Amino acid sequence: MSKKTLLNSKDIEIILHRLACELIENHNDFSNTVLIGLQPRGTFLANRLAELLKTAYHIKDLKLGLLDITFYRDDFRRKETPLAAETSKIDFLIEDKKVVIIDDVLYSGRSVRAALTAIQSYGRPENIELLVLIDRRFSRHLPIQPNYRGRQVDAINEEKVLVSWKETGKKDAVYLEQR
Repeated sequence: MSKKTLLNSKDIEIILHRLACELIENHNDFSNTVLIGLQPRGTFLANRLAELLKTAYHIKDLKLGLLDITFYRDDFRRKETPLAAETSKIDFLIEDKKVVIIDDVLYSGRSVRAALTAIQSYGRPENIELLVLIDRRFSRHLPIQPNYRGRQVDAINEEKVLVSWKETGKKDAVYLEQR
C-alpha cells in the first residue's frame, strides 16, 4: 500500500484562503448565508473556513452549524457494524437562507444527498451550495457537483483520498492511497 501526498499544509492554507475569497465574492457579508459542516469530517474544514472568514476577512456574525447525516444515509442499515451518530448543532434558522454545505471529499455524492434530505428538518433554504476540499470527479453515483472545490483529483476506485487535519493530532495534508 503506497501513499502519495497531494496537498501539504501550505497548499491547504492557500486553498482555504481562495475558498474564503470565493465565498465572500458570492455572499458578501454573509448576512443571509449560513455554513453547514457535515459531521464528522466536514467539520474540520467548516471550522477552519469560518475562523479564517472571521479573523482574516473580518466577517462578523457568521453562522456555522454542524449536521449529522447518519440516519439519512442510504447505506444506514447495510453496514455490518452500526454507524455511530454525531450531534447536529444548528442553533439558527435556515428558512429562506443561503446554505453552504461543507465536506472534505466529494466522492459518490451519497453523503451530499443525505445532507440535502437532513437539512429539510431545519427549514426550507432559499439556495443550497456545496463546498469541498477534494472533488473526486470520476467517482460519482449521483449527479451532484460542487460549487466550490479546493482541488480536483482524478482517482480510480481502488485509490482512496485521505484528509488529515492538525486538529486530530496529525499534520494538515491530503494523501492518495493506493491499495
